[in-house]
Amino acid sequence: MTSSIRYVPAIGVAIFAVALGGGLLGSRADARQSQAKQFALESTAGLRLKTLTAEAATLQGKKGVKVTSTGVEEVAAIEGLEFDNGVIEVELAGTPGPGAGEGARGFVGVAFRVSQDMLTFDAFYLRPTNGRADDQERRNHATQYISHPDWPWARLRKETPSRYESYVDLVTNTWTKVKVEVNGVRARLYVNDQEQPALIVNDVKTGAQGRGGVGLWVGAGTVAHFRALKVQPAANKG
Repeated sequence: MTSSIRYVPAIGVAIFAVALGGGLLGSRADARQSQAKQFALESTAGLRLKTLTAEAATLQGKKGVKVTSTGVEEVAAIEGLEFDNGVIEVELAGTPGPGAGEGARGFVGVAFRVSQDMLTFDAFYLRPTNGRADDQERRNHATQYISHPDWPWARLRKETPSRYESYVDLVTNTWTKVKVEVNGVRARLYVNDQEQPALIVNDVKTGAQGRGGVGLWVGAGTVAHFRALKVQPAANKG
C-alpha cells in the first residue's frame, strides 16, 4: 500500500490519498470520497464569515485562528468542503468574551452538513466553563448536540432533557482535541483522545442523506480559538 500527498497552497490544505493495488481506491469517485483534507487554520484564508470576526493568533504557544462572536451564535464555514459522513477532528478552545453576560460559557464547537447560507447545520459544541463547575447540573451540560434551525439547545433540553447533553472534563481557554464521527443518522463526539464518546446521538436531525459543508461553530459572547482541522470523508460504498 502506498500513499501520496498533494498540497493546495492557496488555502493551506494537505490532501492525503491511499492507493490500493492497481487503482487509487478503486475509482475516481471513491478517491474523491476518501481524501483527507487538513487545514492548519493559522490564518483566515479559506474561512467564510458573516458577522463573526477572525484573525491569526497564538494560544499556549500554538498558532491558530481566533474567532470572536459579536453577540450571536454563528458558523465560520470552510470554503470548498462538502461532507456527509466521515470524521472531523480539530483542536479548539473557548472562553467568555469581555463583557459577556452571566450565561456565557465559552461556547465552541464544530458544525457539519452546513448549508450554503450557513443557517442549516448539525453541530457538537462544548461549554468549557461547565466542565469543572461546582454544580453537578452545570457539569452535566458540558457538551451539546444541536441542529439548526429547528432543533436549538433550548428545545432539545425542554423536550428531551439530558438526551443531547453530557459531562466531560473541560478547562476554559485551553486547547482541547475534539473528534466527531458521523454515519447517517448516528454521530459521536470524542474529547481529548478518550476511547469512549462523550456524547452519542442516534437521530441526527439532517437525516441519513444529509450533506453540506464543515464549519467552526462559535456561541454568543465567546472568544474561540481553532487549529489543526482534519476532515476525512467516509469511503464511497457505491
